[in-house]
Amino acid sequence: MELVFSDEALAIVVPIAAYWVYSGMYMALGRSMDQYRLHPRDEERSKNLVPKRDVVKVVLLQQLLQAAVAATVFTVLGGEIPAAGESRQRTTWAICLTVALQIAVGMAVLDGWQYAWHRYMHRNKFLYRHVHSWHHRLVVPYAFGAQYNHPVEGLLLDTVGGALAFLASGMSPRVSIFFFTLCTIKGVDDHCGLWLPGNVFRLCFWNNTAYHDVHHQPRAGRYNFSQPFFVTWDKVFGTHMPYVVEHRPQGGLHVRPMEALS
Repeated sequence: MELVFSDEALAIVVPIAAYWVYSGMYMALGRSMDQYRLHPRDEERSKNLVPKRDVVKVVLLQQLLQAAVAATVFTVLGGEIPAAGESRQRTTWAICLTVALQIAVGMAVLDGWQYAWHRYMHRNKFLYRHVHSWHHRLVVPYAFGAQYNHPVEGLLLDTVGGALAFLASGMSPRVSIFFFTLCTIKGVDDHCGLWLPGNVFRLCFWNNTAYHDVHHQPRAGRYNFSQPFFVTWDKVFGTHMPYVVEHRPQGGLHVRPMEALS
C-alpha cells in the first residue's frame, strides 16, 4: 500500500527530522574534527550550565509546540493557500522566480522579526533573566542545542516568526518544506561549534558559526543579534561585532571579537 504524505504534513515533519539528522552528523564528526573546534572539548563540559539530556527534552518540547502551531495554521488556511497544481500553466522560469522571491521575502521577514525580539530580550532584564538566559546557558554552543530555548522564546521567535514569514511571503506548503528545512539546518550550523573549510553556509553567509559564537561569549552578548541568515540589522543598528578566527597554541581554533584585540 502506498503511503502518501501531504505537503502540509511534510512541512511539519521534514524540518524536525532534518534537525536531528544534521545535528547528529555534527556530533558524530566532533571527535574527529578537534582541529576545527571553536572551543576545546573540556570547555563544553565545564562552561555549559545545563546537561545534554535536559537540552534534548526542551528541544523536543519546542518542536512539539512548533508542530502544533504549524498544523493549526495549515488547517485554518487550508482553503486559501495555493495548491501545487495551480501553477502548471506557468513557465519553469516564472515558477523558479516566484519561489526565489517568496524565499527571499520569508528570509527578510524572519530576520527582522528575530533580530527585534532577540535584541529586546537582551535589553529587557526581566525577559533576559526569566526567558532568554535559558539559551545562554550554553556558553559553548553545540549542534543539537540550537533550539534549546525557553518555550516562550521558542514560540515567539521561531514559531510565530516562521508563521509570519510563511504568510507574508505567500509561499505554498510545498515551498515551505524547503524554507523551514533551510532555516532549521542553518540554525544547527550556526551552533555546531565547528569552523569547517568548504562549509556552504560559511561561504554564502557572513552570519555563520563564528559570527554567532561571538554572541555567545559573555563579553560580547550585546552584539551580533542577527539570525538566522544575514547581518543586515546588526550593521544598521550598530550592534555588529567583527571577529577573527585564530589558531589556539594547544590546537583547535578560537573566535576573538575584534574590539577585544589589543
